[in-house]
Amino acid sequence: MRRVNSFTVVPRSDADEELLRRLLDASASLWNQLTYERRQNFTDPDTDKSVWETQDYRKQYVGVLGSATAQQVIRKNTEAWRSFFALKETGEANGLPGYWGNEEEGRELRTYVRNDQYTIRWGDRSTIEITVGSDLKDEYGMGFRERLTLDVRGKPKWSGDQGRLELYYDELSDQFRAIQPVTTDDSRQDSPVADETAALDIGANNIVACTTTTGQQYLYEGRDLFERFRETTRRIAEHQSKVKREEGRYTSKRIRRLYRRRTRRRAHAMDALARDLFERLYEEGVSTVYVGDLTDVLDTHWLVRVNQKTHNFWAFRAFIDRLACTAEEFGITVEVRPEAWTSQECPQCGSTDRTTRHQDTLTCSCGFEGHADLTASETFLRRHETDVPRPMARPVCLKWDDHNWSASPRAHRPNEEHTHPQVTAGDSA
Repeated sequence: MRRVNSFTVVPRSDADEELLRRLLDASASLWNQLTYERRQNFTDPDTDKSVWETQDYRKQYVGVLGSATAQQVIRKNTEAWRSFFALKETGEANGLPGYWGNEEEGRELRTYVRNDQYTIRWGDRSTIEITVGSDLKDEYGMGFRERLTLDVRGKPKWSGDQGRLELYYDELSDQFRAIQPVTTDDSRQDSPVADETAALDIGANNIVACTTTTGQQYLYEGRDLFERFRETTRRIAEHQSKVKREEGRYTSKRIRRLYRRRTRRRAHAMDALARDLFERLYEEGVSTVYVGDLTDVLDTHWLVRVNQKTHNFWAFRAFIDRLACTAEEFGITVEVRPEAWTSQECPQCGSTDRTTRHQDTLTCSCGFEGHADLTASETFLRRHETDVPRPMARPVCLKWDDHNWSASPRAHRPNEEHTHPQVTAGDSA
């Protein structure tokens, strides 16, 4: 079974950092050149070339990247195009494979290293060695068989046969990061310990509300994150209006930079959320997670603010894919199921027409009052699991601080004095 280790990579000197950046930048340049030619072949009606008929870019970059690494970047690009054609057949393709930035405004620094072209040594001072092209070796005074040695921060979660290494620079945290797939025979899903279940209610005000069969609840608040997204969107609109008025254009370097920053900040927060959530569920012994299918729910809303959340800030399908990929690292299965009416159903009496939602609170004429999103995740879980205890502990509420999801002081059940904890799951049916 495939698992993934993630860790930070630290250059030992300024020269090592410069060399590493040039290596990653050359990979981005290779990716962009190959992507450009393939896009031209695909869109130009006057050419009879397929996207697979391109120049031999490996020869152009072998001196900097080395033959194996250049080939891995080309192979990754090919995988992206194959995925595009597969999605195109099902009508789900959102666009052609894109570029890794550009030289003028800054490329995405990233590369891929074949499994036999790097070595990781775990210990008190862990290190990783990666191959470098002969031209860079000569320029930086490295020996013929010498590799670039970097320090590693972090510990492996999984051991096994190593796969292709992904190495990239995280601009938001100002760190070099590595993702290492490994193939292991140890499957946590086969363990009798991992037999708990969780259900997620996904939204924009609260990005994820989670209830588990162990009685634990987690709430990831998204209001502050959305407000930052909205503020950047406002700045983009202002700059667009200005350049259109003064120069007759619709974009500029600053606008493209703001778009890129907005996207990266959102992706960083969502990646961190997925990892934080599944680390917690892993410790809870969860093996299956149910996620609501909102495909038919995300219709365009007449309120601009709501439309921004559901279609721009909150990309549901992309987020579900991110959750599934992260869950795979922990041996947890994600299943998308219908969740109609869960946000309106009272967990105490089962009514959907006597409940009222106001902001984060769900009330019912039977006397129930609780957090709307946490209640929805609990109701969703009960539809798929018969033995679900009423959550008695205070939910863990988490907020984003630009780097981590941290527990908020407001980790409590809203108006819990108005709920009826004496009512059991069996009585609420």
